[in-house]
Amino acid sequence: MSRWILRMIEWLGHLPLSWLRAVGALLGLALFILVGSRRRVVLTNLEICFPDQTPAERRRLALRTFVAFAQAWLDRGWLWRASPEVLRNRLLLKGALDELAGDAPTVLFAPHFVGLDAGWTALTQQVPRSFTTIYTDQANKVADAWILAGRQRMGGRLFGRIEGVKPIIAGLKSGAPLYLLPDMNFGPEESVYVPFYGRPAATVPSLSRFARLSRAKVVPILCKLVPQGYEIAVLPAWTDFPSADMQADTARMNQTLQTYISTMPDQYFWVHKRFKDQPEGWTPPY
Repeated sequence: MSRWILRMIEWLGHLPLSWLRAVGALLGLALFILVGSRRRVVLTNLEICFPDQTPAERRRLALRTFVAFAQAWLDRGWLWRASPEVLRNRLLLKGALDELAGDAPTVLFAPHFVGLDAGWTALTQQVPRSFTTIYTDQANKVADAWILAGRQRMGGRLFGRIEGVKPIIAGLKSGAPLYLLPDMNFGPEESVYVPFYGRPAATVPSLSRFARLSRAKVVPILCKLVPQGYEIAVLPAWTDFPSADMQADTARMNQTLQTYISTMPDQYFWVHKRFKDQPEGWTPPY
């Protein structure tokens, strides 16, 4: 991603939000038409996860996914540059906000919906606690620096994956909530295969592991793109989690995630090759 593209995103961030979302809709439509390889990934994921839908229904859902994805990317132009007042007007934290009070060890389960950066920004701006999250370096160094600066704008600490788990656990025990996004395929090496919409999916058991090692509660955070900006819903902490069975915990995470996706299926990261790695006897679908 070149500097001029990033500067264009920042410039577009000055537009009225309704105008910016219209630009995002056009960009999403263009990507849906032009980027055939990623369109096939989305349609494959939807065929696996929503077999009861017709091909036409899945195609319409795929288009809405591209639109939401593009709109959320363009929103980073204001999310990481607009005034604090603009952010407060556009980022609505709601729900079980008492779960964020105090200093109890807390893991925030933040699934990969398109509003994930809006959720992180809202928490670091509006909640008087120090938050942490895990960051994966981007191959494009220009984009990497831009994303890092944006995510650190309101504070919080980003741990690199190469740092290991010790500083993450130390942060949790010190009272800094961990904003964790464990629902992607990070390879089979440290993953377990558990069902996701009925098909084995390589899933890191980090939600269970971090909760167990730090004796933390797990609080879901759902980030939804809406016409006014974003709604970031804090849900009540899970009960009876973690258990003594890490694989069962991870299966529960995926099963519960399905219920979250059902509330906004077009805003999940279907662009990701979720079923790329498969256990023996299963063929990758892409």
